[in-house]
Amino acid sequence: MKKSIEPLFTPWKIGDCEIKNRIVLTSMGGTNLLGWMEKNHFDEAGARFILEVAKNNVGLVLPGCQPVYNPMLGQWLYKNNKMYDDLKEWIPKLHKTGAKLFVQLTAGFGRSFTVSAMMEKLYTNKFLRALSKPIMDLDKITASASPAPNRWSDKIPSREMTVPEIEEFVRAFAACAKKLKDAGVDGVEIHAVHEGYLLDQFTLKYVNKRTDKYGGSLENRYRFATDIVKAIKAECGADFPVSLRYSVVSKTKGFRQGALPGEEYEEVGRDMLESEQAVKLLEEAGYDMFNCDNGTYDAWYWAHPPIYMPENCNLEDVEHIKKFCHVPVVCAGRMDPEVAAKEIAEGRLDAVGFARRFLADPAWVTKLIEGREDDIRPCILCHNGCFNMCHYKGVPNDQDLGDSLHLARCAVNAEMMQWNKHYVKKTTSPKEVAIIGGGIGGMEVARVLKLQGNRPVIYEKSDRLGGTFIAASAESYKGKLRELLDWYILQMKKLNIEIHLNTEIKDLSQFKGKDVVIATGAKPRLLKSVKGYEKMIEACDFLRGKGEIGETVAIIGGGLTGCEIAYELALLGKKPIIVEMKDDLIAQKGVCLANSSYLREWFDLNKVPVYLETALSEVKDGAIVCTDKDGKTFEVACDSVISSAGYVPAPLADGGKGVYLVGDCLNVGNLRTVIWRAYEVAMQIND
Repeated sequence: MKKSIEPLFTPWKIGDCEIKNRIVLTSMGGTNLLGWMEKNHFDEAGARFILEVAKNNVGLVLPGCQPVYNPMLGQWLYKNNKMYDDLKEWIPKLHKTGAKLFVQLTAGFGRSFTVSAMMEKLYTNKFLRALSKPIMDLDKITASASPAPNRWSDKIPSREMTVPEIEEFVRAFAACAKKLKDAGVDGVEIHAVHEGYLLDQFTLKYVNKRTDKYGGSLENRYRFATDIVKAIKAECGADFPVSLRYSVVSKTKGFRQGALPGEEYEEVGRDMLESEQAVKLLEEAGYDMFNCDNGTYDAWYWAHPPIYMPENCNLEDVEHIKKFCHVPVVCAGRMDPEVAAKEIAEGRLDAVGFARRFLADPAWVTKLIEGREDDIRPCILCHNGCFNMCHYKGVPNDQDLGDSLHLARCAVNAEMMQWNKHYVKKTTSPKEVAIIGGGIGGMEVARVLKLQGNRPVIYEKSDRLGGTFIAASAESYKGKLRELLDWYILQMKKLNIEIHLNTEIKDLSQFKGKDVVIATGAKPRLLKSVKGYEKMIEACDFLRGKGEIGETVAIIGGGLTGCEIAYELALLGKKPIIVEMKDDLIAQKGVCLANSSYLREWFDLNKVPVYLETALSEVKDGAIVCTDKDGKTFEVACDSVISSAGYVPAPLADGGKGVYLVGDCLNVGNLRTVIWRAYEVAMQIND
């Protein structure tokens, strides 16, 4: 172990509960021990994940949050006795690892509940609303401190919770905590005065307009949260630890308006002055720890930082708030382990929280201890597998139902929370498999095939592995993507996979009788109907360093690739202009709102010109000609033009018997679709 990280592996206490080290697995929806959006039960998949992390040297583990009132089917969590018996039987396995377990309990989502198009139909149709109420009572699920707009939809507003409803929730928290204590759980965490969830909505002045004992003064706005901890302590004893998931500052300008790092703005939620007072009030009420970050669902990129957010983005605020309380403080949010270790050693922090990187590699702490940092599969902060709740103009949450019900999967780790679907099975009849293309898809197929005991051989026409991902990871802020590419190349070396670079395969005749995987990617969609299209630089060519650009650059296409290029150009001091035919930027499925809202708001703050519902008509020297939705033609001056109009599959050959297509040559998607498909193809070949 490097000396610089040793402070992470010292003991500390939450109340009287001693934790063996300072690394905390923070909660993620989908890693629940008692079910998620389904009938409550002891969840074997959640237990497997938690146990795997605990075995890999984590001090404190927190499963996914458990609603005390389940949004689906309207169940109260404390009423299912069998699952607590099952949990009690499992707890000794967890404790054998030396880790401690706190279960996170939540009052729910209120106005932050992720509404889908299906839910809008259920709510707006009186007959369907009545029919679906026993399964999904949206009026109850979305109720908030005061009437307020839903974060995702204008069609399902939140009503005000009644005092009897609040009191029923308080009793439910206490009842659940007692059952968890009796099952052997070491503590609970209350979720949360955090991220703009229901309890936080009561504390935030821009949401809570109540005039009763739960509104108005700071003491009243935090009463729901303080009533809960008092009830738990009364039921479970003063020595039973209760943590609070806590957002130090809301970083929010208004409904659906976040504040970016470094932005000057007027805080409508919890500012630092209020936070200094709030932690004192919450500690006095009985909370034994603050598990901290920043933000709300209106400023979601603070609690779920995309790759554009700076590392350690919440650290300064969390360390400041530690000065105003006497209980341990944990910081989460793109934390760097070495930075955390230094802050802990110097007494400015008590512990550090990590979440999504455990999905990418549940053994990363063990590898860190053993000095195998290069072998850690990195989280690339994409949210494609774990939290791809997507929103753009005109739609509520645009997400497949399967993704809504199965969170905590991972784009870069196909096995995570899908162990029954994706797994390595050793072969008894090894095959030699030709893989045409050495991008991420080709390397993933090769990796899994070799682990199965097969003999994959990669043929790559260029002089290096990586394919399109070399361009995709090129921007300055995409260090984590470059780490993933390095990880794949390292796996190829460790597994001793045969690789032929500078070898272009033009037909499959030489592989007759063998299984063949085609992973040749996609080709750019060229706007040949546009006069002067040849003057444009294609997006991937630009990212590979081909072609020179001037000061003012028009990007044609406002999807994720185009917006990321525009963001990079602005960081480099250039003046990007975005032209997009749709009515919003990044109007595409699968891109998490935390990621897309950051870019949209960043462009707005930095006054990047954006032309929506606009088509490119002509590329001239020094300008482009555009046509708006009303048919009006106008010119935009620019020095260079980058085309980001999408891609079309470019397979070397069609699939057929013994021929398998992987990645963008099958369907243009994202890294998740590439890696998961590659894993599945390796399994098919192995059967």
